Amino acid sequence: MSTTTLSQAAFGETTLLRKALLVLGGSLFIAVAAQVSVPMFPVPMTLQMLAILLVGFAFGARLGAATVLVYLGQGLAGLPVFANGMNGLAFAGPTAGFLIGFVAVAYIAGLAAERGFAKGFVGTTVAALVASALVYIPGVAWPMLVASSFGIEGGWVGIGADKAWAWFMGPFLLGDAVKAVIAALIVSGAWKVLRRA
Repeated sequence: MSTTTLSQAAFGETTLLRKALLVLGGSLFIAVAAQVSVPMFPVPMTLQMLAILLVGFAFGARLGAATVLVYLGQGLAGLPVFANGMNGLAFAGPTAGFLIGFVAVAYIAGLAAERGFAKGFVGTTVAALVASALVYIPGVAWPMLVASSFGIEGGWVGIGADKAWAWFMGPFLLGDAVKAVIAALIVSGAWKVLRRA
């Protein structure tokens, strides 16, 4: 196949209007997925990261990142698009670093798709795990180091590595791994369907 992303394979050449519709649809898909909470141990997981991975794999690096930026913009505009119906106020809370990291997740997933690494199950799983792991860099840096420089105060600001692990990483790793595998199943399955069409 000469196409590099699922959206190109499914819809053909992307015009400016088609890109705009993909970005709008993708941002709404992420917003809806962020509201879905699935019971899991040790904490419930939302489907937000799964949707971001799928958008990146389907749209490619730049369009995927642009979609997440529009999603973040919707939250900043006051729309309740973040997990648990949160809006732009989340940028002053403990998860702000993760919100920013979502842009990198979509970009890395999209880059893997464009380079041909995200068509089979194994390659897509590896790409999804790498992209998901990267979200922890800004996600943990925000409460440990960055938030205090913006004058934000709270019990989560300036925490040490032990609390960063216990509050912001450890409880979510299993869920992120599961979402990476689910994303790989969906993406590799979609490629199989498109190859048969």
